[in-house]
Amino acid sequence: MASTFSYVAVDASGKKIKDTVDGTSSQAVAAQLRAKGLTPLSVEDGMAKGLNAEIKIPGLSDKISLKDIAVMSRQLATMINSGLSLLRALIILVDQTENKALASILGEVRNDVEVGRSLSTALAKHPKVFPPLMINMVKAGEVGGFLDDTLVALAENFEDEVKLRAKVKSAMSYPIVVLVIAIIAATAMLLFIIPVFAGMFESMGAELPLPTQIMITLSDLLKVGIIPIIVLIGIFMFWWSRHKNDRSIREKLDPLKLKAPVFGPLAKKIALARFSRNLAAMLKSGVPILQALSIVGEASGNVVVEKATLDLQDAVRKGHSITSNMAGSAVFPPMVAQMMAVGEDTGALDTMLEKVADFYDQEVEATTEQLTSLIEPLMIMFVGIVVGGMVITMYLPMFSIYDQIQ
Repeated sequence: MASTFSYVAVDASGKKIKDTVDGTSSQAVAAQLRAKGLTPLSVEDGMAKGLNAEIKIPGLSDKISLKDIAVMSRQLATMINSGLSLLRALIILVDQTENKALASILGEVRNDVEVGRSLSTALAKHPKVFPPLMINMVKAGEVGGFLDDTLVALAENFEDEVKLRAKVKSAMSYPIVVLVIAIIAATAMLLFIIPVFAGMFESMGAELPLPTQIMITLSDLLKVGIIPIIVLIGIFMFWWSRHKNDRSIREKLDPLKLKAPVFGPLAKKIALARFSRNLAAMLKSGVPILQALSIVGEASGNVVVEKATLDLQDAVRKGHSITSNMAGSAVFPPMVAQMMAVGEDTGALDTMLEKVADFYDQEVEATTEQLTSLIEPLMIMFVGIVVGGMVITMYLPMFSIYDQIQ
């Protein structure tokens, strides 16, 4: 069934063209554009784009996400692979990048390339935007003369990482939303409903059971402390946003993440998927293994995996194989060590690492689905216990009042 697709493409002279065209799929539309001598930069289903449109919030929408970097890498690879010069491709990229903050930085990168600097050197001037993984892979692609292939590998790597993060967010969003709703409901009851019951019980002179007394005390305390609590939460959130990535904080929290019940195995699988995928991409792009190991550990997102990766780096530096220290490691499962050992023996370590990454991607997807199905009834039960328990404690004195009336 044909659908209307919106596309962005460039012609032979490098002029950018935005238009719509009817087609059966994005691949068919891309082939149709190439047949006309155009280089497609993006092809999107008009219906899907409308349904999945993102809300732009001033001040927040300008944040450069990994998805922006993935799209940029894909578009840059497409243009270079189509025969455009690097400088011309960067000029077009600056013009068509929707994220204004990224477009501004790409403008600076373009200026550096224009005066004779290499792309990797230009990217390295913005370490907060372009990760070390990207900078080192681009440098290896420039030295080896396969920059377009490297950019494609980067785009695929970043796209896989975006999908991985989306899976984790989808698993975590439901319990977080339910928890917030439960907190708001409990707070509203303590502030507005329980004081009404407390006044009624006091006027009747009813003897209050212990659970009801505790609930009324909590209500009185919350009425006095609600503003200080909100201020303290705001201060903590501000401090956490500034210091959550501090080394001292991560060294204490990251080991706990891996040991946490239910979510610990998921965190480990995510870290191993990142480690395998990033190391495979860097080795495939020609980055020396010692340099690659120094980067992928940090990119795994967990200090425990990072330290284990540094141990592997030390072993390689001493002349041992990369898998020599993996056998007794508590971080790398035997399956990872065995597959990497086979990769070393056959000279296809990057291919084996890609298979390991695919395996853990599937494991993360399966685990998140299981967690979602498990957490949903548990969270419903939690909300029921919290709200229902508060209602029951308020109705307990009614029985003693009824006995007095009798």
